[in-house]
Amino acid sequence: MTSKKIETLVGIFVLAGLICLGYLAINMGGLKLWVEDTYPIQARFLSVGNLNQGASVRIAGVKVGVVSAIQLDKESYAAMVTMEVDPGLQLDDDTIASIKSSGLIGDKFVELSPGASGILLEPGDLIIDTESALDIEGLISRFAFGAVKDE
Repeated sequence: MTSKKIETLVGIFVLAGLICLGYLAINMGGLKLWVEDTYPIQARFLSVGNLNQGASVRIAGVKVGVVSAIQLDKESYAAMVTMEVDPGLQLDDDTIASIKSSGLIGDKFVELSPGASGILLEPGDLIIDTESALDIEGLISRFAFGAVKDE
């Protein structure tokens, strides 16, 4: 092979490697290059614990969306969580949203328990029934320092 052919092949190989590296960096960082077809729904929680933007939204352990925003409702001092869910998902208005944890100290996510009322949530609607995050650290410290009492 001539040196020009070798240089061209090395250049193509390096370029392909850079493209793969860029693709991995974008996917690992959670950046979306194209807009996915989703619709927003909201839920009001008294406490979100350590739930973060970008956390997954699941039904029966299957990821069906992501948390797109967490804001404080200045009137009720509750956390308003906006979720982007798959468009084919039809949730009833009696759906329950719970904040769960992956393991003892794992990442937080929103678990949706679909209802059966027959009245569908529209994009932007509010889920009324919610369960806030369990404060494991607070329970452990109360137990360790004797603040938990049997009643």
